[in-house]
Amino acid sequence: MRLIAVLFLLLSSMVGNAAELLMFEERGCIWCRRFDAEIAPAYPKTIEGQQAPLRRVDIHQQHPTDIVFTEALRFTPTFVLVDNNREVGRITGYPGTEFFYPLLTQLLAKRPNKTQ
Repeated sequence: MRLIAVLFLLLSSMVGNAAELLMFEERGCIWCRRFDAEIAPAYPKTIEGQQAPLRRVDIHQQHPTDIVFTEALRFTPTFVLVDNNREVGRITGYPGTEFFYPLLTQLLAKRPNKTQ
């Protein structure tokens, strides 16, 4: 039974998880540290984290060139939901634990290729 669960997890991770959540951050960002303390430890275990794994990007470094962004990135943290290399939407700033997941859920619902 355990082997079946492991195989299911492997296959589901290989089958087109085209969405990811990019977190644009910078050194010294107090709101980034709050996100790290309040959300980041559990995020990979959540439904949202499974649908859109978190990838961290330094806002001052080269941005991913394979992604089409809708506008410039100016503030940290900025969370950009990407699906098939296109921006679906973003959360500018960290709104706290009460609002982060509801806002992210709204973005996930906008994905053109959502599977869940």
